[in-house]
Amino acid sequence: MQANIAVGLLETSSIARGIEASDAMCKMASVNLLKAQVIARGKYTILISGPVGEVESSLAAGVEMVGKALIHQFIIRNVHQGVLDALDKRAPVAALEAVGVIETKEAVASIQAGDAAAKAAKIHLIDVKSVVPGGKGYVTLTGEVGAVKAAVAAGIAAVPKDQLIGHIVIPQADPQLLDQIGK
Repeated sequence: MQANIAVGLLETSSIARGIEASDAMCKMASVNLLKAQVIARGKYTILISGPVGEVESSLAAGVEMVGKALIHQFIIRNVHQGVLDALDKRAPVAALEAVGVIETKEAVASIQAGDAAAKAAKIHLIDVKSVVPGGKGYVTLTGEVGAVKAAVAAGIAAVPKDQLIGHIVIPQADPQLLDQIGK
């Protein structure tokens, strides 16, 4: 299910420029500032959401503000609602079926992987962690084994090869994992 909104993310090598860009982005367009924070190695990420045109305008203002400190930027138009529901928090799940995990080198790649996975197959995103120690990100999901395999394949295809650390599919996850993953 698509949320009919866009998300935009800007990653910068400067904390000060990141804070300044956050302000400029919010002033430029009618967007929601979902997250603006320092992540590993002194980088700063800004995550916004809103109508596509507003997110595009806001992101352009942020890119202009950070200048050479820009590391990465992206926009996902019509983001899957499951990504928003599981972004840096655990989305409720009653039971585990097959479990898939996609691990990325950078925080932002996990959002791209989660969106592609959720759009590719009927799965349930447990969580989309955009910031974990060391600056990495990961996505966990569950569903019927074929759907999980298809979702993981789509998720890893959406991530640049140099950003992918690993991925797994556990066909019949032990129920005890439910209490541990997505915390």
